[in-house]
Amino acid sequence: MREKVKSRDQIKATAGRAKKEGKKIVFTNGCFDLLHVGHLRVLDAAKKLGDVLVVALNSDRSVREIKGRDRPIVPENERAELIAALEMVDYVTLFDEPDPINLLREIKPDVLVKGGDWGEDKVVGRELVEGWGGKVAVIPYLADHSTTDIVKKIERTRKTSHGEKL
Repeated sequence: MREKVKSRDQIKATAGRAKKEGKKIVFTNGCFDLLHVGHLRVLDAAKKLGDVLVVALNSDRSVREIKGRDRPIVPENERAELIAALEMVDYVTLFDEPDPINLLREIKPDVLVKGGDWGEDKVVGRELVEGWGGKVAVIPYLADHSTTDIVKKIERTRKTSHGEKL
């Protein structure tokens, strides 16, 4: 599974070869901190939209910038290994920027996928991908399945088990 984790240069070359072979590249990105069923459903649906699924993970620094100093819970190398272990995922790469725009420009995917917690008009990179003839797919959101929800549940459970009032 670790062979599925690629550097930025490697993923660019790998995607280029796949495109030359006529394969459709599907791209999605996110923090994927505390992997849950909502993530799995998005990734499964994404894989069905093409031949090669590339998952770009926000680096630890990038996650902290977006989510705050207490995140991520799981370090980037472990998150990458977990995502790479999923059979529907072909490749995983990390990016350090707050958004994947530069990586999208380098890979030029045929399909950009996001979970339904993003409206299609809010998908970062939408205009870029559509500009070269690609498509954007928004997979329906699975309510109450987010890392934030899991963290809140853990906090409630911890407080309750220690006799604290909520």
